Amino acid sequence: MGFELREWRPEDAPSITRYADDPQVAANLRDIFPAPYHLSDAREFIQSCMAADEGQAIFRAISVNGQAVGSIALTRGTDVYRLSAELGYWLGREFWGRGIMPAAVEEMCRLGFHRWDIVRIFAEPYAHNAASRRVLEKAGFHLEGVMARGVVKNGQLHDYCMYAKLK
Repeated sequence: MGFELREWRPEDAPSITRYADDPQVAANLRDIFPAPYHLSDAREFIQSCMAADEGQAIFRAISVNGQAVGSIALTRGTDVYRLSAELGYWLGREFWGRGIMPAAVEEMCRLGFHRWDIVRIFAEPYAHNAASRRVLEKAGFHLEGVMARGVVKNGQLHDYCMYAKLK
């Protein structure tokens, strides 16, 4: 299935609300991701993406047939982590399992390595999120370790994984 990574547009808010307002999407993301997800959340998120300093963070819409159906971002580290960037992403459930996300991750990593003087991109999926772990592995990331009981989500402690891709 074809997709494109593109800059966010204000008119993406209704579409992104449709796909983000899904408990199965929110279940594997950080608490900063609103659940339930409202149109006002989408508008605020898109505005922050459009205003971001691309020297520090790159936000892209994952678009299928012109419609925003997910999000992917790289956030550059600071201080001693300045040569690393964190990858984060989500995709509407309707588009899971179609090969979109591994390709989007690969494209975003190429962009980050090209644009910034970084040497490492990392991601931290929950250990139980086998689909996200497969996405990263398909995109050339390697498991560096499992952080036991390192996160709390919905009142439950979970392990998370450290995956990384080196330039």
